[in-house]
Amino acid sequence: MTTTVIPPAVRPPAGPAHRDGNVLRWLGAYTASMIGDNVFYIALSWAAVRSGTPSQAGLVMAVSAVPRALLMLGGGVVADRFGPRRVVIGSDAVRCAAVLTVAALLFVAHPGLWLLALLAVVFGIVDAVFMPAVGALPARVTRRDQLARVQGMRGLAVRFANVVGAPLGGLGVALGGSATAFALAGLLIAVSVPLLISVRMRETPPAGGAEAADAADAANTAPAGAEAVGPPGDPDGSPDGAPARGDASGPHARVPDAEDGAAAVPERPATAWRDLRDGLRYIRGHRVLAPLIVTIALGDLGFVGPLNVGLALLADRRGWGASGMGLVVAAFGAGAGAAALLLAWRGTLPRAGSAGAAALLGGSVAIGALAQVPGVGAAVGVALAIGLLAGLSGALCGALLQTQSDPAYLGRVTAVAGIVSLGLAPLSMPLTAAAIGWWGTGPVFAGSAVVCGLGGVVALAVRDLRRAELPR
Repeated sequence: MTTTVIPPAVRPPAGPAHRDGNVLRWLGAYTASMIGDNVFYIALSWAAVRSGTPSQAGLVMAVSAVPRALLMLGGGVVADRFGPRRVVIGSDAVRCAAVLTVAALLFVAHPGLWLLALLAVVFGIVDAVFMPAVGALPARVTRRDQLARVQGMRGLAVRFANVVGAPLGGLGVALGGSATAFALAGLLIAVSVPLLISVRMRETPPAGGAEAADAADAANTAPAGAEAVGPPGDPDGSPDGAPARGDASGPHARVPDAEDGAAAVPERPATAWRDLRDGLRYIRGHRVLAPLIVTIALGDLGFVGPLNVGLALLADRRGWGASGMGLVVAAFGAGAGAAALLLAWRGTLPRAGSAGAAALLGGSVAIGALAQVPGVGAAVGVALAIGLLAGLSGALCGALLQTQSDPAYLGRVTAVAGIVSLGLAPLSMPLTAAAIGWWGTGPVFAGSAVVCGLGGVVALAVRDLRRAELPR
């Protein structure tokens, strides 16, 4: 009698990220949270202006940056130790509760600036853990070969939130003042929580870099009958962020038994400080991530000042007016959105390291040229080029950051990059304004272009970064 062997059914590979319901739920949660953030800052600025002097309002708006910059490295440790999904859900829940509480107080009383300052500080503290966790989460909801596409989708979500959030905040203020706008922000942030709870986490590979991550992706499309990945959480069903059974990487892990049969010796419990040092050591020794973060830092330092405070001063000196400045800003946003759309559509670009460096160099030239054009029409064209080139460079750098990092360190890697972008780069804005007052727009924009271009030079000069590729 012959026996027919029926091969095991193979799970079909997951489709592209833009057709993956799990990724789309994450994207919906992220978009709702970002729109809520934009509405929140409109409400906060309006309430601060109505409750105090302009200088006091400026202080309230700036106070959240201090705890965010000081605590973000620790936030990266928290994201890696407890799992990014859990941290993002908790952060959004805290932010939602804080904003709705302030909205309720404003409906019944006028507590003054101290309440707004306290809310800003709370947001800054929560952002310090929220932002690294948000950066680490995409690697847990999709395959490595889809991370570049997800980065593009995330960029589109940010642009959409910027476009929609400000008008919604203004509408809330117009309908019922700051209290109504705060309530709207809280409800939008609340939408993200159930969506995040419904997102399934993929298996987290052990420390080992890209090869281990590729192996984990293969395991997720293994034949039926193989060991299943647990429901929302980590491999074998353990909670998000908790070490799996038999995992030797947890905070109280034991070393394997010695060959001579000696009893295993417990390792010292991992502390947050040790995790932080390990993360910094990992970045410093990585042949792609270390120069990549330097590239990001130089690009942001040369970009933030001219395209924020510098643009307003340039528009004033050229006589473009507020409407002309608005057109220039809109052109930049359109270019950046087009770059994000390109990456979301293509999913990858060949020679990502070289392409990102070339785009950064081209964007730096355009930044220098922006101060030399006399008319609004030419400035709009240059701003469109800046948005496209800088947006493409930023998206590729972000995608390389995601794909080159070991998932076990991704929260800390994101935290270091976030400190550069959100802590150091904004410091260039008052320096840019002062420098324009001394030397004028042309030399300052040219100097900023040189700083930005140095980032591209670093990327081209470092062989491993220049040859870095995105997974296909």
